[in-house]
Amino acid sequence: MFYYFGFGSNISMASLKAKGVSPIQSQPATLHGWRLRFNVQHFFRNEGGVGNIQYTGSNEDKVLGMLHECLDDNLIDLDAAEAHGYGYNRITLDVETNEKSNVSALTYIGTPEFIDDSCLPSRRYLNIIISGAKQAGFKEEYIHKLMAQPVLTPSRYPKFIPPSGDYSVFNNHNISSYPLYTVLHGHVFDMSSARSHHDYLKIFFGGKDMTLFHLKRLDSSDNKETLDDIKYNKLNIKQQEYLNGFLCEYAMEYDYVGQFNY
Repeated sequence: MFYYFGFGSNISMASLKAKGVSPIQSQPATLHGWRLRFNVQHFFRNEGGVGNIQYTGSNEDKVLGMLHECLDDNLIDLDAAEAHGYGYNRITLDVETNEKSNVSALTYIGTPEFIDDSCLPSRRYLNIIISGAKQAGFKEEYIHKLMAQPVLTPSRYPKFIPPSGDYSVFNNHNISSYPLYTVLHGHVFDMSSARSHHDYLKIFFGGKDMTLFHLKRLDSSDNKETLDDIKYNKLNIKQQEYLNGFLCEYAMEYDYVGQFNY
């Protein structure tokens, strides 16, 4: 068992569950002498910057988050979700609970290679944090500060149209045989020539259909999305637009190689 301090989207229990982590118990906690930043570049440009913490040593600075008590097996899922060793490094810090006791907890801090102080969070990402903060009962002052955070201007994407040509058709039985191919909403992309910023995703996304992964990270997700929703086109407008944006991003980052038959 270990303690984990979530300060970004992982203050939301729904967001944490979408990453495969269901804590034994959770409670609000405070990290003193640090401040919340959004300067870790997301892998995809349309998502701007995601949460980070920066040490200041000032008594006036603090980060509110959730202290999650987790099973040892959860560490694998957390490391994967936080791109441990790539976008984030895992560290140990002391946080203070509402009972004024200090607890040593694992958390994640952005790696220098992924830091960009010009980044802004997406509206989707910030919505998840604000929702989690409200559900956790964080102080109104802190929630108002989150609500005042500037966000990334959303990109306008055309409807994704795959390139014309005679492309292969893949399915659940053979996609895993292509460790550098990844699937999104019925389309298959080759990640081989992706920029170095995506090296981790070659491992994390490779040989898999990532459609549900993205859907469960939408700020309106209820974690009940299924493959049948995708297979039988039961997605609502917001879900379709969200996936369309990522299809356009995938097409800019990767090479289109075929269709996926659900």
